[in-house]
Amino acid sequence: MSILDCILEPADIKLLSPEELTTLASDMRAKIIEVTSNNGGHIGPNLGVVELTIALHKVFDSPRDRLVFDVSHQGYGHKLLTGRGGKEFAAIRRTGGLSGFLTRSESPHDCYGAGHAGTALSAALGMAVARDNRGSSEHIVAIIGDGSLTCGITMEALNNVAVNTSKLIVVLNDNEWSIAKNVGAVAKYLNELITNPLYNKIDQDVKALLRKFPGGETVIQKVKKAKKETKDFLVPSSLFETYGLRYIGPIDGHNIDDLTQYLEFAKQSETPILLHLLTEKGKGCDIAIKNPEKFHGCSPFDIATGAAKPKKPGSPPNYQDVFGQTLVRFAKADPNVVGITAAMPPGTGLNILAKEVPGQFFDVGIAEEHAVIFACGMATNGLKPVCAIYSTFLQRAYDPIVHDVCLQDLPIVFCMDRAGLSPNDGPTHHGLFDIAYLRCVPNAILMQPSNEDELADMLWTGLHTPHPTFIRYPRGAATGVAIKDEPVSLEIGKADTLIAGEDIMFWALGPWVDEALTLAKKLREREGIDAGVVNARFAKPLDRNLLFENAKNSRLLVTMEDHVISGGFGSAVLEALQEAGLSVPMERIGWPDRYIDHGSSVDDLRTANGLSNDALYRRILGRFRQGAATRLQETREALLK
Repeated sequence: MSILDCILEPADIKLLSPEELTTLASDMRAKIIEVTSNNGGHIGPNLGVVELTIALHKVFDSPRDRLVFDVSHQGYGHKLLTGRGGKEFAAIRRTGGLSGFLTRSESPHDCYGAGHAGTALSAALGMAVARDNRGSSEHIVAIIGDGSLTCGITMEALNNVAVNTSKLIVVLNDNEWSIAKNVGAVAKYLNELITNPLYNKIDQDVKALLRKFPGGETVIQKVKKAKKETKDFLVPSSLFETYGLRYIGPIDGHNIDDLTQYLEFAKQSETPILLHLLTEKGKGCDIAIKNPEKFHGCSPFDIATGAAKPKKPGSPPNYQDVFGQTLVRFAKADPNVVGITAAMPPGTGLNILAKEVPGQFFDVGIAEEHAVIFACGMATNGLKPVCAIYSTFLQRAYDPIVHDVCLQDLPIVFCMDRAGLSPNDGPTHHGLFDIAYLRCVPNAILMQPSNEDELADMLWTGLHTPHPTFIRYPRGAATGVAIKDEPVSLEIGKADTLIAGEDIMFWALGPWVDEALTLAKKLREREGIDAGVVNARFAKPLDRNLLFENAKNSRLLVTMEDHVISGGFGSAVLEALQEAGLSVPMERIGWPDRYIDHGSSVDDLRTANGLSNDALYRRILGRFRQGAATRLQETREALLK
């Protein structure tokens, strides 16, 4: 039995010797590598904070003391040390297993749920103010990454810390990476803070001086109080001290003894304090260290080689790769085409553009609002910006979309990956709300391809449309359809009838088009029902002419979308029919009005939510028969009259 197996709660850590803590760190790394190699997940961030997580639980008393992790994608070690290291951890990110992030419903030790960056400092400050107001004494610790300092929310919180509380501990985990290499002035500043030769020389001189006095070594090893005073005296004050936080660092983030001493010192501070830790992303796993971007969040892999576990032979490429390759084609042909991402080059596919046409690529860090308004400025001055941001992250830039993009009717293309489900990641990453939050905004054009060839056509169409265009597409594999050598411009708002039908007409978006074709075939072959399918293509504007024609000539309309049912594509169809005074039975297929959990696959989540093919077949057939029975009864009543 390993030491990790003996840890049932954080209190057990406090009983371990320094040597046992080192062994515990090795056990945790082995477990994280083993599980992520099978399930995929955020291996690099978690391996980098193992010692920090141990030290936090050794010094503080969770859940009374609050440990607030930014993003919380580095919370695997925290889960292991808080009673969640068994079968559920082995199934993390899978159906029935633990979430890959921290969630308040999973454990009392998860004091704040997250999945988007930049929330920890604001949340921790709110907790600190609540503590101060009730007069309690628990410690509040915000664990943030250097990438989070590029996020506007974190900087807004930093501006408010010192004026709202006198006791808050901030741990800055500096590994120079968020997902990609950190960019911008903050990253440059932190590097200068670490490498400043004057500061380092002074620090060594002070240590040498202190060692000449009784007790000086104790001061150096336990609290190193002279760092701040020395640095304040001879070099400019740090950014954090300007905001009113006492700065201590840089500190070795992999030395448990040092971390424990600094955290104990931080507990005594009567002013807000920031500990600047230097860590290595992926520590303990050579392949993760050598490939920090790839192993930030990865698919299942071979531990020995780091190679991704093979896909089925002949598997189609992922949508994000199709997008990236297509954008490169268009950017090489037109130097005005530029790509913008918010710290997500590989996830969006823009890493391909960065490699092939670097002068037309921009990574702005974790700053979605800035990315959108940055694109606005470009669009006003002749460039053709393509803003690639996950659907779930674009939510953070909603005001700029309304106020800056659509109000000014600027020609920007937004490519929204992860529209629909991101099954392993769960509710923080599902893109299930974008149709509702975009279709109500004037000037917005919203479309979704049913395959990769349509994605290329839609990107081409967006680049040649003088209005804001939004293209949503799912995570993962495309359909395997060949992409034409030359893209075509689609007629805005024009749907495509794939199969005509008089009994049932399916109006489907994106990946539901194939599902609609399967259902229509089953209804025809099994029930003799004349079912047709329309690839809607556009959620806004709708193809009203075709819709009204189908409504007049069909007995049932079925809408299908990878989106919540509230306010989505089906709602748009209902509104259009009501405005036209048309009445036809309708069945809307979409996700229920609740947050959808994580799971092993899209199919698992569809089944759990009544959206499997068999369940939909029974539901649609029942609705059609119900309508037929109603029509028969109405006919009988009319004849009796």
